[in-house]
Amino acid sequence: MEPKLTEVSHLFEQFKAAFVRNNLDSCAQLLSQLKVLLTGFKSLPPLFEDSPNAIHELPIARDIYEHAVVLSVKNENQDAFERDFFQLKPYYTDTGGRLPPSPQEYPILGLNLLRLLVQNRIAEFHTELELLSPVALENPCIKHAVELEQSFMEGAYNRVLSARQTVPHETYIYFMDLLAKTVRDEIAGCSEKAYDFLSIGNAKQMLMFSSDHELLEYIKEEQPGWEIKNGFVFFQKAKDSAPCKEIPSLQLINQTLSYARELERIV
Repeated sequence: MEPKLTEVSHLFEQFKAAFVRNNLDSCAQLLSQLKVLLTGFKSLPPLFEDSPNAIHELPIARDIYEHAVVLSVKNENQDAFERDFFQLKPYYTDTGGRLPPSPQEYPILGLNLLRLLVQNRIAEFHTELELLSPVALENPCIKHAVELEQSFMEGAYNRVLSARQTVPHETYIYFMDLLAKTVRDEIAGCSEKAYDFLSIGNAKQMLMFSSDHELLEYIKEEQPGWEIKNGFVFFQKAKDSAPCKEIPSLQLINQTLSYARELERIV
């Protein structure tokens, strides 16, 4: 084994030990060193040059980037997740049989789908789905993300929130919590437009909290415009403080008539 590959293997062992200990700072430092060293391997994407050590370099590089993706989730860093995922993706799509399948492939692909859903990047979500094989689509990690997207689009928010209890992989919890917040914010926005006030019990049920304490914490942290008084949640303060978005009807009518006159002149 050449010296550079030996150095990468040694550093990666240190990285994995720090990863198990949940020492995120050490992981970040070691990962930066590993990525620099990997740039010297020409057998890796995008070059894919044949080399005597390619059989060793490709698997360890894929393993490093898989750990990098999971580390970005531990650090709750979505930008790092996107960068590391796109560095990893060619090892799943372009290796052309040079590598055996990775047991982490479907969990990570499903994790990326979940990220796109959380970020409301629905078009990209479906583009990624179309690139997957029928076998991949049957995998529980992929099906979990697809079912979540269907529930979200249908407005079946109770199914979205309850799906946190059945995640197929522990790394999904971070994005599931973000999705739950998105869902609750959506329900909260609809509630304050539809009602002037709700009882604490009804508000708790509507926002799908299991206790009054969870509801009160949510209001305190996320909805400072709501008021709690005599067992009720009042939305009027939030309504009064929200800017009024009126449709400039007269302006639209004048513009439409102007367009009609221009079209008539052209014809």
